[in-house]
Formats: sequence, structure tokens, C-alpha cells
Amino acid sequence: MKHRKIASNALEAFGDIAPSFARYSEEVLFGEVWRGEQLSLRERSLLTISALVAGGLTEQLPFHVRLALENGLSEEELIEAMTHLAFYAGWPRAASAIQVAKGIFEEI
Repeated sequence: MKHRKIASNALEAFGDIAPSFARYSEEVLFGEVWRGEQLSLRERSLLTISALVAGGLTEQLPFHVRLALENGLSEEELIEAMTHLAFYAGWPRAASAIQVAKGIFEEI
């Protein structure tokens, strides 16, 4: 079963200044990598959230928290994953990620 295409805002966000980056984001990352059948979209979202939390990359978290919810992860599962990551990636990184997730959950 082929996964649905993930909607990205890369063209709008970067297309004018970094057209190749935007194209790679749209075509390769979200057009090929995210559509691979070896992992479910839910699993890909959990891996991506984990990598972002571990790297302290909260700028990308709002998009990926929303996407994770669309891909079947619950709010409770996301918070549990971030809490678990606190012990492996660092308490401040997990706390920052939980704060971002809280803001997203309050919006929806």
C-alpha cells in the first residue's frame, strides 16, 4: 500500500530563496522518503519527532506534531515519547518539546 503524499510548505517557505532545497524537500523528502512502505506514516512521525527532540530542534516541531496527530499518534503518545526521551536526549530538550506540543494541543 502506497502512503499518501505529505503536504509540505517548503515551496512557499523557501522556494524564492532556495528553490533546490524546496524541490528536494517536496520531491525527495516528502515525495519519496515519507512514502516508503517499509515504515508506516505513524512510525515515521514518531521517529521524526524523536530526532527533533534529541537534536533540540524545536523550530520544526509544530509542523511535525500536527503531522504526527494526522498520522495516528495521540497527544498522550507524543507526550509519553517526549518524556521517555528526557532520559536519553536531555531534560531541557524534552521540556522544550513538551512546551511546543502543549501549544499545538491548545490550538486544536
